[in-house]
Amino acid sequence: MTSTAPPPRSTTPLLPATPVAGASWRTTALTAVTPIVWGTTYLVTTELLPPGHPVFAAAARALPAGLLALALTRTLPRGSWWWRSAVLGVLNIGAFFPLLFVAAERLPGGVAATLGAATPLLATVLAVVVLGERWSRWRLAWGTVGVLGVGFVVLGPDAALDPVGIVAGLGGAAAMALGVTLTKKWGPPPGVGPMAFAGWLLTAGGLALVPPALVEGVPTHVDGPALGGYLWLGIVGGLVAYTLWFSGIRRLSVPAVAFLGLLSPLTAAVLGAAVLGQTLAPLQLVGFGLALLAMLAGQVVPRRPHATAVPPTHDVPEGR
Repeated sequence: MTSTAPPPRSTTPLLPATPVAGASWRTTALTAVTPIVWGTTYLVTTELLPPGHPVFAAAARALPAGLLALALTRTLPRGSWWWRSAVLGVLNIGAFFPLLFVAAERLPGGVAATLGAATPLLATVLAVVVLGERWSRWRLAWGTVGVLGVGFVVLGPDAALDPVGIVAGLGGAAAMALGVTLTKKWGPPPGVGPMAFAGWLLTAGGLALVPPALVEGVPTHVDGPALGGYLWLGIVGGLVAYTLWFSGIRRLSVPAVAFLGLLSPLTAAVLGAAVLGQTLAPLQLVGFGLALLAMLAGQVVPRRPHATAVPPTHDVPEGR
């Protein structure tokens, strides 16, 4: 006895997007802790640390945390990883921090944060050029929305367009985007955990920050709150945050990680409202929502429509 089943119809996916292949939302949530912690930097720096020493604060944030990670893991780079660690440390930390501080000092009104929000756009392009990924109009579009959203949140009427500040802001975004991309391309060698890898890069970046920090000068007085601020930036904002960050880069796509960076200026805005009594106008709330939506959209990739192959129709003997 034979039976003939009607061929299945050609189907097209109904959902516009799917989660990034192989990515875990738990990994995404843990990685998102890093930009949230980084968002506390402005509040800690302005309210706890001695004024006028931003580069010293950056060095104090990176170098002790890196040395502590090396002491805990007892793992040093080998072979080509000495120069790779130096390059990645400078891009992710040593160059990024000073450029960020220069932009913040020369671009009042949050322009620096808006320029920094361009990192997802740059990372999307670099993922194509360096990693050979496909162009994603989805992420380019949502990256633009993220920039607009952050701009609505942090830009004020006193925003100034200083040329040096603009170059520094875009340079910082480019350094972060390239650092994340090369970190993904090279990746840590087998058997090296996220904390050891973070220790390599924090140490390299911190050493690069020592000369400009010495030129800037060392604070003459560090009280209890300042010491607590340095410990927060070094242990939580340095060691813990970068361990989670590099662990996330290992498992997530470059654009997905870069989009999480939008949480940093949003966290700073929330803390400003909650702790400093700053108010968020309706336009800022709209921008906040747009930036959050862009961050979530950056965690998925469009599903490409495709037709399901139709098997040939023929009689199949029963029992097979």
